[in-house]
Amino acid sequence: MLWRRMFLVLRWVLPFLFVLLTLTGVGVWIYFHPKHERTEGVVYWENEGQTHTLDVLQPAKPNGAGILLMVSGSWKSNTDPVPVPLLAPLLRRGFTVFAVSHGSQPEYSVMEIVAQVTRAVRTVRHRASDYGVDPERLGVTGGSSGGHLSLWLATRGGPGDPESPDPVEQTSSAVQSVACFFPATDLLNLGASTENAGDGGPPKSFRSAFREAATNLVLWAEIGRDLSPIYHVHAGAPPVLIIHGDADTLIPLDQSERFRQRAREVGMDVELLVRRGKGHGWPEMVFETRRFADWFEVTLLAK
Repeated sequence: MLWRRMFLVLRWVLPFLFVLLTLTGVGVWIYFHPKHERTEGVVYWENEGQTHTLDVLQPAKPNGAGILLMVSGSWKSNTDPVPVPLLAPLLRRGFTVFAVSHGSQPEYSVMEIVAQVTRAVRTVRHRASDYGVDPERLGVTGGSSGGHLSLWLATRGGPGDPESPDPVEQTSSAVQSVACFFPATDLLNLGASTENAGDGGPPKSFRSAFREAATNLVLWAEIGRDLSPIYHVHAGAPPVLIIHGDADTLIPLDQSERFRQRAREVGMDVELLVRRGKGHGWPEMVFETRRFADWFEVTLLAK
């Protein structure tokens, strides 16, 4: 009799559970695949036959703000479509996303790469009306080298050249907000990083990306400082959110902590969220994008 009752219960419960799990799965899929329009291969940089491009992802209900995503890791990039689930929280909140691909080291130096992403910001601002974006509501995001580039834009972005014959170069490269993961902030002081060769030079695995400065420490002192956001913080810089794991050995947490401390000294708004036990990337990072969306809503839309 007991087995018969259990069978009857399962006969009704199992189909219900199947439907419930199916609906949950469909709901999750829909959440991570919001409706949007993608425009690929927009050229923002061209030189001697070489081009670099960005993709534009426009949400179904745009809020008028744009987010430049630095498609960058180890100062390398590609033009593969960025998976939509990674951007879902931003698109769902109405942010138009510009996925910026830059030249990769060692073919391009890091100095050339920062010039390229600077040009990308100028291009997005110059063409903002084409994509329904307010040119004064631009944020930037990325992780690792993408975080470094994001902070470089935050601290070094600024007015264009009014004398340039190129209207894009006349346009400002300033951004109004940053949210990034585990950025390199001080290339001259690598601390406990596994990339610290102990000789005061550039990160040991990326020396060719700094050209002659890799072996000329006098030149490196100048270039490394120029490329390090920590030396360029200022009170007028945009608000910054950083998420960093305290078990990161490639870019130690110290890089973000010292950046925040220096920023506080000059009145720059920097918020640091520490993820305990996390290294240089972790699976749950996909959910952190919601934090970024919250941050951009406050810093770009509430002003």
